[in-house]
Amino acid sequence: MTSTVASTRPAELQASPPPTIQIDLGIGGMTCASCVTRVEKALRKQAGVSDASVNLATETARVTLAAQDEAQALARVKRAVRDAGYEPRSREAGDDVAEPHWHSVPSSFLPVLLGVVLSAPLVVPMVGDLFGRHWMLPAWVQFLLATPVQFVLGARFYRAGWHALKAFTGNMELLVAIGTTAGWALSTWLWWRAEPGEMVHLYYEASAVVITLVLLGKWLEVRAKRQTTVAIRALQALRPERAHLLPDGVRRTELTDVPVDELLPGDVVRVLPGERFAADGDVVQGRTQADESMLTGEAMPVSKELGDLVTGGSLNGEGAVDVRVRAIGAQSVLARIIGLVQDAQATKAPVQRMVDQVAAVFVPVVLAIALITLVSWLWTGAPAEEALLHAVAVLVIACPCALGLATPTAIMAGTGVAAQHGILIKDAQALEIAHQVDTVAFDKTGTLTEGHPRLLVIEAVPGVDELAVLHTAAALQAQSAHPLARAVLAAALARSIEVLPDAAHEVQSVSGRGSEGRVNGTLLALGSLRWMDELGAALGPLDERARALQAQGATVSVLASQAPGDAAAAATWTPLALLAFGDEPKAGAAQAIADLRAQGMRLYMISGDNRGAALAMAARLGLRGNDGEVIAEVLPGDKAAMVRKLKAPGAGERLHTVAMVGDGVNDAPALAAADVGMAMSHTQGGGSDVAMHAAGITLMRGDPMLVAAALDISRRTVSKIRQNLFWAFAYNVAGIPLAALGYLSPVVAGAAMALSSVSVVSNALLLKRWKPPVR
Repeated sequence: MTSTVASTRPAELQASPPPTIQIDLGIGGMTCASCVTRVEKALRKQAGVSDASVNLATETARVTLAAQDEAQALARVKRAVRDAGYEPRSREAGDDVAEPHWHSVPSSFLPVLLGVVLSAPLVVPMVGDLFGRHWMLPAWVQFLLATPVQFVLGARFYRAGWHALKAFTGNMELLVAIGTTAGWALSTWLWWRAEPGEMVHLYYEASAVVITLVLLGKWLEVRAKRQTTVAIRALQALRPERAHLLPDGVRRTELTDVPVDELLPGDVVRVLPGERFAADGDVVQGRTQADESMLTGEAMPVSKELGDLVTGGSLNGEGAVDVRVRAIGAQSVLARIIGLVQDAQATKAPVQRMVDQVAAVFVPVVLAIALITLVSWLWTGAPAEEALLHAVAVLVIACPCALGLATPTAIMAGTGVAAQHGILIKDAQALEIAHQVDTVAFDKTGTLTEGHPRLLVIEAVPGVDELAVLHTAAALQAQSAHPLARAVLAAALARSIEVLPDAAHEVQSVSGRGSEGRVNGTLLALGSLRWMDELGAALGPLDERARALQAQGATVSVLASQAPGDAAAAATWTPLALLAFGDEPKAGAAQAIADLRAQGMRLYMISGDNRGAALAMAARLGLRGNDGEVIAEVLPGDKAAMVRKLKAPGAGERLHTVAMVGDGVNDAPALAAADVGMAMSHTQGGGSDVAMHAAGITLMRGDPMLVAAALDISRRTVSKIRQNLFWAFAYNVAGIPLAALGYLSPVVAGAAMALSSVSVVSNALLLKRWKPPVR
């Protein structure tokens, strides 16, 4: 009965999902994919935790849990990490992978150096044997050299391995600890049972060298991983520490240097030549140029004059300017960029989930293979020490480090280099899906065109003054932020027409059509030809002219009035004038279209303009209107439906993967509906911010060439992920049988294992050389 009532309850009465919070923290001591799996399991067991994602490359975790006392939640999460055998840290400590404590992950070279010093005398006699020299050290000397390496430098392996055993799981440290302990114990046993004066072959050098090589590999790995975070650290270094705060005439009577953290919205700061802007704001005095290359990838300085927006972190040119602060802290563009890059690097790519599943069973399988190896060699009659060494080689070579690093290091390198060139990738899923895109749909205005249309023609009916039409239209559009409204206001300003802010009343916007309101008591409507048809406003003598302007590629609007006193139901609208607007294609837009077409992409332009204007612009851009690449007269609310329609497969085709590129607030639904949404960011605030939140990828410059660049870095990153996974799996598939069959000694296996993770990270770092296609 209860379930029936629940199922028939009105949707508005059903309980909404409980609010959640996200906690980011660093984790010390992780070394392989098995560690990632273990930490995630420990976190997900905590009450209220709905999801946990751990990144081996950044040594961080992101935990999503039900909203509650955040301090208490953080304490519980940290306790779970510690109980799992790892060290919880702050997120900032997790980001700085170059400076962890050497006993958890040896970033200092000291333990490696000590291992080399103690292991070298054990290795030298082996080299001497190759040249017929017998420099074998006494057994007690070998014991004294190998034991500190095994139990002091190698103590970290025992600690981590013990925590893994307590959790009934395995990790890299457990394999190394078991393998090297077996070699050390075998050597000690052979020494103790030998007769006085008897020369026995010991294997202390194998255990000591394996531990030293693993420490060396981890040191190299950490140094290499630091290179994958260079983009984040470069962005964090952009923000200056202090700002020159101007006097306010009340509390401050002179210029004061204050920490940037103390700035408030509304403060006015002075930025001297060569300094970085301390915060987002607008120029209130002076003029200069700003280098925004680290934020947008744009190499050329951007001119900044009175009223222009500046972005905190960009570099001031040769002019001193005063800037009114608009956004600080987490609300600033720089903070949001850093947040987006960190989010992308914290999320887990779909392919990584498959790797985690493999890692969860990897160590137990390796332990079983090592046991089978030991028993098999003993069964064939091999000496116990030989059988044990082959089993040790299996344990040492089968480290899952490379598996755990294959995906996150490539994602970190790819998202980092993309951010340096003005491409912000919101999450790893968007990055992975983007390489499958075969269809790109563009919004027209502001995406392929400049988005700054100009009023080209005013065609008034006989008896109506053109200046009066412009004044009336400007009054109606005074409060609108639409590009066509701004074009009307700019034309009025150019003709010295003064428009009072309250000249129009009862103004309301009609989505996708235009706006209406009262000016001097007359009800007016200014909007598209389609809207005029809906209102029943017959153009009469203006009809032919409207068609001619559309054929030339202009966007045509109509200003119409309604006679006062008419009943709403029987109201008639009388056209007063045509207003024709023109826009210009962006530099590089045609080349971007050509480049995408050369890659085999299906291309579409979705526009709310009339078909004539859309086709004329398409011809200038290189789009084929006659082949269906132009979708015109689409209302903003219908763009998402058009995107979903583009996904549908044709006869004999597979489902298409669609990328939607837009820049305005009315593009947000279409961006969310696409497989990959790409938002073009032009300025702070406004519609582009809404589009950024809906999109998986944000293009920090209004350059259509970045669309192809975003798809290219996605393909290259996914290619690196596949290469890394192939070599990580191939390394184990080839190495384990060779070790089991006796072709690899523990020392060679240790060297191969240590270099495997370094090679994976180094391969991912090749992405740092990527550059977007040059126009």
